[in-house]
Amino acid sequence: MKISIIIPTYNEAEHIGGTLLYLVQSSNADYVEEIIVADGGSIDNTVQIATASGAKTIRSKQKGRAAQMNAGAAIATGQVLYFLHADTIPPLRYAALIMKAINGGHKSGCFRLRFDYKHWFLKANCWFTRFNINQFRFGDQSLFTDAAIFKQTGGFNENLIVMEDQEIIKRISRQCRFYVLPEAVTTSARKYLLNGIYKTQAVYYLIYIMYQLGFSQQKLVSTYKAFITQNKL
Repeated sequence: MKISIIIPTYNEAEHIGGTLLYLVQSSNADYVEEIIVADGGSIDNTVQIATASGAKTIRSKQKGRAAQMNAGAAIATGQVLYFLHADTIPPLRYAALIMKAINGGHKSGCFRLRFDYKHWFLKANCWFTRFNINQFRFGDQSLFTDAAIFKQTGGFNENLIVMEDQEIIKRISRQCRFYVLPEAVTTSARKYLLNGIYKTQAVYYLIYIMYQLGFSQQKLVSTYKAFITQNKL
């Protein structure tokens, strides 16, 4: 079995080159089949950098992480799919760790989380990611899944602009037991530093509560954009 790594991007020229280099250098080639970058219409050099770095790069017909990740999965040839954000770095030997989990009967799961910026509040939030509870799930934790199970679930819900990670994990968990690996990915704290650490986390909690209460995606997105300064979700 081999892994297809799928990275959705939109204007990620600052991070994608370093992430791709790390992925190649930190994995065992025996485990990784390919790296697919599914771009959502970047207007910077994301696509050129990804292509030059050796990734299989495609332009998604629809912008949005769910649609882009589905587009990447549609052309993936690996038996295991690993969805990763462009500004997130998995642990060393990540591919071997994923395959060990898969071979141990854990057909889907994620890593724990840490940020690239030291702050007690961020560290406290990350501590909770060790628990297999969706309320403590961050999309940045990445997601691995058996490709057949991903297909059975129908893939990501492309109607969701936010909360697409939490939603698919609920469906995957009906097919197999979801597993949280003890190692952690490291993700960028850029949104927290730009918008304020406490404010940003409060907005994330608010969005999650609104999602659970059944608010529309349009309302969730408008609420997010009203408080978070960044040209993407």
